[in-house]
Amino acid sequence: MINLQKLVFSTIALVFTCYTTYAIPFELVTPKSKVSIVYAANDHKLDSIAAGLLAADIQRVSGYLPKIYTSITEAKGNVIIIGTVNSQLIKALNGSYDAGLKDTWERYSLRVLTNPAKNITNALIIAGSDLRGTAYGVFSISEKIGVTPWYWWADATPVIKKQLTVDIADYSSSTPSVKYRGIFINDEDWGLQPWAAKTFEPETGDIGPKTYAKVFELLLRLKTNLIWPAMHPSTKAFYSYPGNKQMAADYQIVVGSSHAEPMLRNNVGEWNEKTMGHFNYVTNKDTVYKYWEERVKESSNNNGMYTIGMRGVHDSGMEGVKSTKEAIPLIEKIFEDQRGLMQKYVNRDATKVPQVFTIYKEVLDIFEAGLKVPEDVTLVWPDDNYGYIQRLSSTAESKRPGGSGVYYHASYWGRPHDYLWLSTTHPALIREEMTKAYTMNARNVWVINIGDIKPAEYNLQLFADMAYNVNPFMDSRYSNMHMQMWLSSIFGVEHTQELSPLMWKYYNLAFERKPEFMGWSQTEPTTQTRLTAYNHGYYGDQAQQRVDDYVDLQNRAQKLGTAIPGRLKDAFYELIQYPITGAALMNKKFLYHDKAVLYAAEGRLSANDYQKLSEDAYGQIIKETEYYNNQLAGGKWKSIMSMQPRNLPAYQLPPFKMEWAENKQQWNVYPEGYKPGEVTKESTELTLPVFDSYNTPRYFIDVALGEDKAAKLHIKSSASWIEVSSTQANLNTAAPLQSQKRIWVSINWGLVPAAAKQGSVTITDGAKLVKVNIALNRVAAVKLKGYKGTVESAGFININAADYTSLKNNGKFKWATVEQLGSAGRSLEAFPLTADAGINLSDTASIRKQQASVSYNFMLLNDARADVSIYTLPTAPLNKAFEMRYAVSIDGGPLDVLNFKTVGRSEEWKQNVLSNSAIRTIKAKDLKAGKHTLTIYQVDPGVILDRIFINLNNVPLPYGVFQKEAAWMLPK
Repeated sequence: MINLQKLVFSTIALVFTCYTTYAIPFELVTPKSKVSIVYAANDHKLDSIAAGLLAADIQRVSGYLPKIYTSITEAKGNVIIIGTVNSQLIKALNGSYDAGLKDTWERYSLRVLTNPAKNITNALIIAGSDLRGTAYGVFSISEKIGVTPWYWWADATPVIKKQLTVDIADYSSSTPSVKYRGIFINDEDWGLQPWAAKTFEPETGDIGPKTYAKVFELLLRLKTNLIWPAMHPSTKAFYSYPGNKQMAADYQIVVGSSHAEPMLRNNVGEWNEKTMGHFNYVTNKDTVYKYWEERVKESSNNNGMYTIGMRGVHDSGMEGVKSTKEAIPLIEKIFEDQRGLMQKYVNRDATKVPQVFTIYKEVLDIFEAGLKVPEDVTLVWPDDNYGYIQRLSSTAESKRPGGSGVYYHASYWGRPHDYLWLSTTHPALIREEMTKAYTMNARNVWVINIGDIKPAEYNLQLFADMAYNVNPFMDSRYSNMHMQMWLSSIFGVEHTQELSPLMWKYYNLAFERKPEFMGWSQTEPTTQTRLTAYNHGYYGDQAQQRVDDYVDLQNRAQKLGTAIPGRLKDAFYELIQYPITGAALMNKKFLYHDKAVLYAAEGRLSANDYQKLSEDAYGQIIKETEYYNNQLAGGKWKSIMSMQPRNLPAYQLPPFKMEWAENKQQWNVYPEGYKPGEVTKESTELTLPVFDSYNTPRYFIDVALGEDKAAKLHIKSSASWIEVSSTQANLNTAAPLQSQKRIWVSINWGLVPAAAKQGSVTITDGAKLVKVNIALNRVAAVKLKGYKGTVESAGFININAADYTSLKNNGKFKWATVEQLGSAGRSLEAFPLTADAGINLSDTASIRKQQASVSYNFMLLNDARADVSIYTLPTAPLNKAFEMRYAVSIDGGPLDVLNFKTVGRSEEWKQNVLSNSAIRTIKAKDLKAGKHTLTIYQVDPGVILDRIFINLNNVPLPYGVFQKEAAWMLPK
């Protein structure tokens, strides 16, 4: 942990331009000194706000509230002085020290001066290149004394210190990596809006100025500067409340509008079709124009960012045109008219007014068809709503003066399924996509759809930190380091070592399948939930492994919760316990439902127990959410959390359609690998998958009652080298799940006689006996001598993409490991992201010669026909010059060029984003027993290889990755 932190801080040190001689201890609150704060009365109100918030932060930590003055002559002793470099107060004290900050964007400097003025002992001068730069400098001091940006929004109460001193060295910050950085409050119907209306701001009955003041403070503390305000029908338009506009001006927050809302309007709340007619620039131009004009006039003195162009009233296609060809000239005319309004009311030079054109949904088709967007307008590229950026600028587009940006989702309402409840977008995926965007010069605007803010606190922190300072994130290892530092800033270093892996596992499990997607249902149109794709009878019981992982997370979180200081109990619940518990319970609800339905069909009485466990999980979600809303933090967050946004089927208790097996037995045996229906009748001889000496697997045998009659079973192996986890099973219905037992079988290969090829395990109650056959495959040592790769086991081979046998990079073309991303925690990506397009796919010799390649050895124990499935992350082409291609060859044979690019919202795309994987399969006929090599060649940049699954015996497919009990399946 210490070495990791050293690496983190050394990375950060490279980022900023620092002028450091030595750090000076600056006393804020001591028995001898009580700091005061000074800002100039004639400067902007944000200086006053920042001064007040800093004073309150000092009081939170020390108990002392510093006095605030607007004249330095009133202050004495140690003083914090804040202002921009243009402030006469700063100029008088700092002279030309801050000259380098002038005319730069959102920078600040820190400096301590001794005896700079009469009665002033020491002055900590915080000078900003502009108003927000000053605020960032002020809040950097808050963080130094232990006040996190989440002190209010996540109840992260700081440590109390009777004496408060900070070490200050002369320091000058760098310009933020991305110019405009901010959030989109969206789908607020189930959280932020009801909470604001009923709990926090009942006098407004809505998200109003009081709420936005807290939002804007958070944005400044996170060193961001932009908001797309809430705009759903549940919320009145931002400009409906004059206090909202004034609050944005006071906090110097740039106000924009969503991708679907031109000219700072909220069409959902402000366009009335009954009185205003259709939102149609062909048939109703004058009304639409006036509608836009009113808002431009109203906001002309504020910091605004104008979304230009036109779509339908709410996230729909534009009215008045029948084709893309018709849309182009109309939108170009709309651009002209909208920019004319800016010239008239905002700035005669429209190029000086921040403008964006968000290329979302059908707008991409219009853009690609030749739409001419003014060169100074920023092109904002959206992700696909599930974290994968759909497209970025081409080489020519990246040279436009307006540059480009990204609109990214950490919360979403829509097809194929919402994820509005918990925040589970993986930090490594956010890092991957946003650093890719930065590399492709999308550096002007970054906006994240953060839903209700809560419970997406960490996703927002990560996004904001990347936008402010992307440099350390260019190293993929930094993802987890960042999480460690964030957790440490709230819960202390002493708890971080346990909390960090806990939360990382939470994101890993959700990356495999989000909690909201566990019902295998969809929306738009809405479908009912069904059985999951997790395999209960193979791979060590994938479903149970996933439940066990979540139970482990719950137990660890509960244990940690008892050790967390009382001041942080609420923060722990909000940031750690509720997300983990909610995700665990949602998984239990559906996976236990699976077992109830599947086991009933097999005649197992335990099906009833699993139904009860599923129902209990659902009931516990209700209780936890009620606690969040009604008791947490003394009721502060009442109405903020909904466990069933939009009431989709996934949030309900699934129906238990139990179709019980006929002719049930008193007890039965269910070996791993059994086929549905195989043991619904009385069976006396069954078989486990093959045991091999290389992978050394273990398999399970379930014994279960089919009738409410106790049974005492004896389990015996035919040889000492066949090891069983239990030699008896007492089955009864006296307590839940006592009607079944799982017995693990493994082979002690050191004791197996050379001639042994088979054995058995018998289960009997004295009257009935079931034999489970065991087959052995001893992999000859001579075959493995010097061999590096994977070996077939039980009819399949599983390979993690980063566990390659050999790698051949070629100049600028390379496969590079991306740490912490993908189903197994490491993946391979095709670089560079700026590689030239135009690969001639008909010339396969050139691909073999010029492109990077990665090879995987695998060994078959028998002749076989193989389905080779290659799993990639479902990323999109970098821009219109590329596809999502790679080429595959087995044993140096012909190249198969595979392409996983999807178009629109196809069924394949839906499954890809729900599972975070895109799959392409090739069939290999007549592979002989022995060694083979799979080689994957780079074709398009940005392809991310995740894993490879080779199916040799038509085994049932796994879902996701192999967990604990199947760890033996991973390459050695």
